[in-house]
Amino acid sequence: MANTKKYWKGFDELVDSPIAQQMAQNEFPEPLPSTEFLGNQNNLDETSTTRRDFLKFLGFSTAAATLAACEAPVVESIPYVVKPEEIVPGIPNYYATTYFDGTDFASILVKSREGRPIKIEPNKEASFNGVTSARAQASVLSLYDGERLRAPKANGSDIAWSAIIKDTLKEIEKANASGKQVVLLTGTVLSPVVKVLVAEMLIKYPQFRHVTFNPLSKSGKLDFHEKLTGERSFPTYDMSKSKLTVGFNADFLGEFIGQDFSVSYAKSKSPGKDMAKHIQFESLLSLTGSNADKRYKMRMSEQTAALGYLYAKLGGNITVPKIRTDLADAIDKVAKELSNNKAQSLVLAGGGDEASEALAYAINDILQNVGATVNNETRSYLAGANDADFLNFIKDAKSGQVGVLINAGVNPAHDAPNAIGFAASLEKITTKISLTDRLDETASLCNFNMPISHFLESWDLYAATSNVITVGQPIISKLFDSMQLAEVLNAWLGKDLSAYEAVKNTYASLNTDRSFNQAFHDGFAIVQSNSLDIREVDLSQYNSALNVKELGGLELVFYASNALGTGSQNNNPWLQELPDPITRVSWDNYLLVGPAKAMELGLEMYTESNGAVNGDLVNISVNGVILENVPVFVQPGLASETLGLAVGYGRTSSGKAGNKVGVNAGALMAFGSDYVGGAQLTKTGEKHPFACIQLAHTMMGRKIVNETTLEEFLNDNPQSWNKKTVFETHKGPLSSSEATLWAAHDHETGHMWNMSIDLNSCIGCGACVVACNAENNVPVVGKDEMRRHRDMHWLRIDRYYSSDMTEEIAEDNGVGGIEKFAKMELASDSPEVVFQPVMCQHCNNAPCETVCPVAATVHSAEGLNHMAYNRCIGTRYCANNCPYKVRRFNWFNYGGNSKFTAVNPSQDDFGRMVLNPDVTVRARGVMEKCSLCIQRIQYAKLEAKKEGKMVADGAFTTACAQACGTGALVFGDVNNKESHVTQLKENPRMYHLLEDVGTKPSVFYQTKVRNLS
Repeated sequence: MANTKKYWKGFDELVDSPIAQQMAQNEFPEPLPSTEFLGNQNNLDETSTTRRDFLKFLGFSTAAATLAACEAPVVESIPYVVKPEEIVPGIPNYYATTYFDGTDFASILVKSREGRPIKIEPNKEASFNGVTSARAQASVLSLYDGERLRAPKANGSDIAWSAIIKDTLKEIEKANASGKQVVLLTGTVLSPVVKVLVAEMLIKYPQFRHVTFNPLSKSGKLDFHEKLTGERSFPTYDMSKSKLTVGFNADFLGEFIGQDFSVSYAKSKSPGKDMAKHIQFESLLSLTGSNADKRYKMRMSEQTAALGYLYAKLGGNITVPKIRTDLADAIDKVAKELSNNKAQSLVLAGGGDEASEALAYAINDILQNVGATVNNETRSYLAGANDADFLNFIKDAKSGQVGVLINAGVNPAHDAPNAIGFAASLEKITTKISLTDRLDETASLCNFNMPISHFLESWDLYAATSNVITVGQPIISKLFDSMQLAEVLNAWLGKDLSAYEAVKNTYASLNTDRSFNQAFHDGFAIVQSNSLDIREVDLSQYNSALNVKELGGLELVFYASNALGTGSQNNNPWLQELPDPITRVSWDNYLLVGPAKAMELGLEMYTESNGAVNGDLVNISVNGVILENVPVFVQPGLASETLGLAVGYGRTSSGKAGNKVGVNAGALMAFGSDYVGGAQLTKTGEKHPFACIQLAHTMMGRKIVNETTLEEFLNDNPQSWNKKTVFETHKGPLSSSEATLWAAHDHETGHMWNMSIDLNSCIGCGACVVACNAENNVPVVGKDEMRRHRDMHWLRIDRYYSSDMTEEIAEDNGVGGIEKFAKMELASDSPEVVFQPVMCQHCNNAPCETVCPVAATVHSAEGLNHMAYNRCIGTRYCANNCPYKVRRFNWFNYGGNSKFTAVNPSQDDFGRMVLNPDVTVRARGVMEKCSLCIQRIQYAKLEAKKEGKMVADGAFTTACAQACGTGALVFGDVNNKESHVTQLKENPRMYHLLEDVGTKPSVFYQTKVRNLS
């Protein structure tokens, strides 16, 4: 059956506005600002030089190459006097360690070059979370953040470690002797080493208290599981065993409970007779909801009642809650499907409230999923906050009962809701000690500041689950004069013990399956866990929560963005520049408003002639508190009367990249809840500029997504859902690859590198984008350049909406894109979403190669499109002739131009340490693009040559494919008939992007299959 869906990136493309038409016809709709490229604005401010005039000015001579060459820095190499035994110059070393930022956990391998960590890789051999997120990939850059605290400080002045330990210990002993509390405030603690030391502090100092705090806390959910099992932990879940997964605001592919679901989710969504189905009920369009087969809109205030309704429909002994009719109809259908999938389904609840978690667990229990997809034997400790303890600490501090606060690695002065008055409570505490990586909003209020070591500089152990211990080891000597929390606690306890010795001693006390050295080589060890007694929990205690909450006004939902999470790496420019997978906006947070509500309130978002997106600014009022100048982003798929706002932004003491980016959601948050009611909006009359690349790199309006349903897929007639382009010629019908004007390349000899991209497996997380940045020294350009669509990412993830849109609605004579968007929602309650990674397609009939006047872009015998940077003179003919819009023009010397000082890590000596020495740092004035990690290809070929073998399939892969936990990207040699990529190329789901153009790409895609049965 033909696919009649309409795919669109945004409002303008949906309604085919003049702006979209202009973008489709011209990569650069406005005259190019050559004055900025030339760099001497003092002399050229009055000119309006076009590109043609600029090239005429340079005379198409070697002047352009000379101009670029002058930018190349001089690098002086100093040889080792005594070379470390484990280091061979030019050869990378890999070390296993663990990434944990308080919510996001990953077992990782760290690539090190000459003692410098430069790349994070997933440890795929690990037993738990052996995949990486965008934040884990970017964490190596945070190591080289020049704005980290470099030495201990007391009242703003530098102090020696021995002195600050002595002075703070004196304050601790003084407070303890006077009967005042000594409070250690941390995030979730996974380290058995720290837990042992905290227990010793509790014994030595009777007034010592340990309190945990997490932004977007899961404390309520943990309260239920503590009643169920006696400990504050979550069960682990196996989604690969689930044939039907139903989520209620559970963003399990984004920020949830720390456990990675992407691998098992992708496995369950593999097209075939056993392909799983995913249904999502949610208030905002989340990363998880955008991947669902079927999605229903539901307000957060309806969640507990909806779960109660589902539980009652499944036979649970509970009064049936009253919910709106359309939601009840949807849940009735879901209840029938769940009943048909007992012991092989899964229901998950988001948010942080106890009643929803209790009902979700009860539903899984009644469906016999506990023991199948829900595992109580292996428990997860990745969320450990206790809201009651934190509120008691605030209360005690305000009443003067706290003498010393030791704030370790958290920032509640910014992250905690303003309403609880954390900053005010500090005024009553005499001694405030902060173990921090920078002078953030909380550290700035403290007397003593101790620089805490980065995880790549630290020894540690992590008990993420009840049966797995992962390790942390330093990959580099400490860059600054810092210490670990364990080292500081040891010093206060009077122990002369290094972090390494503390870790080794603690490991010896654990019952593991391997030696200390083996565990640190592998990155993990298996430990013996004790079974928990599962208790009965009386659901009647949640009866009061079963009614839909009537909050009045608009509901404002707080969420963690895909890039920054809760904001612990706010000063990381790789993450700030990573476009949000749904909105495609970077360098901002914003108020999400649905199209219908935006029309009702007169809120607009519009596109300028150059493709830049602007939106209204509003003031948000909640319970008398006003958050001013919040930008509005109109987003489809939101539940009625619902708004969304990301946390982790609006920082004032983060660093030059993170300061003054976005607004602080904490001003409006209620402690212990992910949403508030009664929000009111007031337009300010001002506009806000977004760095939104939604319409950038348009593909001229042509359909590029191939999609079908599981029912059609199983009909085994690929021609009905994956029709190949055929041209009628004088020779008869020919395929696009056969009907060509290009001379054929010899790709039968040697290697022929190809990449497969599976649209079913790609969840849009962006880990591959950050991995590509790290591997290939891709520069950061900042908000202003992103807004001009001058992003430098070699790999982008396009987001397409689709719906059963009709021509009548599309041609409606409304007042603008937003109204047409709202009309679209009449036809489709929630648009479906498809994510599509796009990089250089490495065409074998490459349009870029035919137009380059200096042969800077050339074809290789191995099916790759190469760039010779020293030949390129920046005509950008290749970019204009590329149908995929994957080439990037280097407008500036990003590593040297003062315009980029605040955002580009290579602007200082520490930031430059992250650069990969195997990849050229491009000078300005040249084109650059994906090379399919040619440096990795060459390294693998040389290694194979030394061994006298062919390159084995899977011996290496590209940075993006390695970072992809779901296996959506597969790279290999199609001349190796046994390779995985060869099998995928012969799969009936395979198709090429814009196949009718006849470019014969070396990158191909797998058709997306939706389970709508």
